[in-house]
Amino acid sequence: MNEILWKPAPDRYDASTMAAFERFLKDTKGLTFEDYNAMWRWSVDDLEAFWGAIWEFLDVQASAPYSKVMAKRQMPGAQWCPGAMLNFTDQIMKHVDSQLDGDALIVQSETFGRKVLSWSELRAQVASVAARLRGMGVEKGDRVVAVLPNTETAMIAFLATASIGAIWSLCAPDMGHVAILDRFKQIEPKVLIAQDGYVHAGKTIDRREILAGIETELPSLIQCVTVPFVGDLPAGHIEWDDLLHDKVDYTSTQVPFDHPLWIVYSSGTTGNPKPIVHGHGGIILESAKQSLHHDFKRGGRYCWLTSSGWIMWNSQFTALGQGTTVAMFDGAPNHPDMGVIWRFVADERLDFFGAGAAFFSGCMKAGITPREEVDLSALKSLGATGSPLSSDAYDWIYRDVKQDVWLAPISGGTDLAGAFVLGHPGMPVRAGEMQCRALGNAVRAYDEDGNELTDVVGELVCTEPLPSMPLFFWGDDDGSRLHDSYFDTYPGIWRHGDWIEINAEGGSVIYGRSDATINRKGLRLGSAEIYQAVEGLDEVVDSLVVDLEFLGRESFMPLFVVPAQGVAVDDALKNKINAAIRKNVSARFIPNEIIEVAEIPRTLSGKKLEVPVKKLLLGQDPEKVVNRDSMANPDSFDFYIAYAAKRATQKE
Repeated sequence: MNEILWKPAPDRYDASTMAAFERFLKDTKGLTFEDYNAMWRWSVDDLEAFWGAIWEFLDVQASAPYSKVMAKRQMPGAQWCPGAMLNFTDQIMKHVDSQLDGDALIVQSETFGRKVLSWSELRAQVASVAARLRGMGVEKGDRVVAVLPNTETAMIAFLATASIGAIWSLCAPDMGHVAILDRFKQIEPKVLIAQDGYVHAGKTIDRREILAGIETELPSLIQCVTVPFVGDLPAGHIEWDDLLHDKVDYTSTQVPFDHPLWIVYSSGTTGNPKPIVHGHGGIILESAKQSLHHDFKRGGRYCWLTSSGWIMWNSQFTALGQGTTVAMFDGAPNHPDMGVIWRFVADERLDFFGAGAAFFSGCMKAGITPREEVDLSALKSLGATGSPLSSDAYDWIYRDVKQDVWLAPISGGTDLAGAFVLGHPGMPVRAGEMQCRALGNAVRAYDEDGNELTDVVGELVCTEPLPSMPLFFWGDDDGSRLHDSYFDTYPGIWRHGDWIEINAEGGSVIYGRSDATINRKGLRLGSAEIYQAVEGLDEVVDSLVVDLEFLGRESFMPLFVVPAQGVAVDDALKNKINAAIRKNVSARFIPNEIIEVAEIPRTLSGKKLEVPVKKLLLGQDPEKVVNRDSMANPDSFDFYIAYAAKRATQKE
C-alpha cells in the first residue's frame, strides 16, 4: 500500500458533513456500517434507500414529492423520482434568509477587479434578470446561451435562466468562433449573453468581431445582451447591467425532476461536440451527494480555479447549494507569477481550494513554496482533477504548501457532471491515490471481456444508474449517439473512457484517457474539432492527433499531417496550422509537435485509428494495438511504429 501522507484528527471528522450523514442514517434508518466500503456497498446495492436518504438529509426543496425514487433501474433509460416538482435554483436560495448579508460570491477578475456579492444581493439580481428574460419572451424549455468568463455575471445569468425553467449553455470566451458555433447551432438559442472583451495576462482581448459573427450565424436569437468592456453597446443589444435592478420578488418555475437544466458539451472523435442534457433533479442529488465528500457546509469559503468552459465551473453550484461562499478567480493563473493564486487563497481566507492537476504540477516545476510566501492557516482542504495528479505533486503539496491539509483529488467528467472517485474527510490520504469510490457510484475496473479487476489497470465502468447521467443528447432523437458513447462496449454498463486501477481497499489511481479524447490541462475536446480547423487549410489533405496523457508522464500531443502535393511541412505551414487551431478551437489545443506523414492509418470503413496510435505511442506492443487485417492501409502503421521507437529512445 502507498505511504500515508495525512490522517484526519478525530474531531475534524466528527464535525464533517459525512459524519453527520452517518449519524443521520443510524438515528433515522437504524443503519450502521463496519467501514466506508460497507457503506459504499449499501449505497450502490440499495439505490432507492441511499438516494432517498440523500434527499431527506440534505433537505431537497420540492413543491411536490416523488412517488418512488426509481421507477426504472436500467441503463440507458433509468427513471428517477417521478411526480417530484422542483427547481434547481431553490436549493441555493433556501440559504439566503439565514445569511442575508453574508458573502455569497467573491470575484477576483483581471478585467474588473474585486467584487463581493451578498446572499441577498445574489437573490435580488437573479430575480431581476429572470423577470427581464421573461419579458424578452423566454419561456420554459427555451435555450439561453452565453460566452462569458468565470465571474458573477455567468453565475447570475445561469440561476436566472434555470429559475424560469429555461435551459442554460455556456462557452468560455477564449474558444474559437467555429467551436462555439458547433455547440450553439445545435440547440437553437433564443438569447445570447456575451462579454465583448477581457484582460488575460495583462493583455486586452477584443472579442467584438467574433461575437458579431456568432450572432449572425444564430438566426434563432431574439435578443443579445452584452457586457461591454472594450467597446460601445452594439445596436439592438441590451446592456447586462440594465437587467440587474428591477425590484421583484424571487420566484421559481416548478418543473419535473427530469426537466433539462443545462446543456454541456463533451468530445467525440467524429461529428459535432455531444450536447449533453442534464436534469434539474439529477444535478440536485449529485451535488448534494458530492457535498458530503467535499465536506461543504455553511460558513465555508471555497474556490475551484476553473475556466467557464470546464465542467468544474458548474461544480461551483455544489458549494453554493450548501450555503458555502464561492470565491471565483478570472484571470491568468501565472500572471504576474505563479504565486498569484496562492496569494488569492490566503487573502480570501479560503478553507477549500481546488484546481486542475496541471496547475499544481506547474507550481511544483516553478519551484515556488506557498507555505513560506503566504498565510495558509485557513486552508483545510485541497482538490485536484482534470488529469492524473502524480505522486511527485502529492509530495510537493505536503512539503511546500501545507503539511496539515486534506488533499482530495477527484475524477469524473462532464458527462455526468460529477465524480466517480474522490475524497473522504475521515480517511487517510495515500501518495498518488484517490481515497474512495463515491457513494451511489457503482464504479469498477473491467478488462476487455467485462471481468472485474482489482489491483490491475482496466476500463472505468459504472454498473448502476446515477441520477445525473445524461437525460439525452440534444438532437439525438433515437438515442443512438448516447448509446454509442457509453454503452456499446459493455451492454447496459456505462464505460467512461478512463484507465483506472482500484485496490482492495477501494482506493484508486486514474491513469488517463483510454479513448481518443484530447485532454489539455483538464479541458477535454473531441479530435474532430481539431481536424475541422487543420483540414480546412488547402495545404493539408489529412491529419491525426492524439493526446498522450498518462499518469507520471509529461502530457504530449503530436499532430500528424499529410500535406497537399508539392507542399512542404515547414515552419511557415506549422505556424499557419497553429494559427488555425488558435482561431477556430483554442490556443489550449496547439500541438506540442507537428509531424509530416504520407498517410493516416484508417480502418476498412475509413475511420482514423486514433486509439491504436495512442496506445502505440504510450508504449504498448505494436502487434497488439491494432489488427492490420482490419486496416485499409496497413503499411501506413509502420511509420508510427518507427516514430514510437524513436520517442522511446529519446526519453531514455
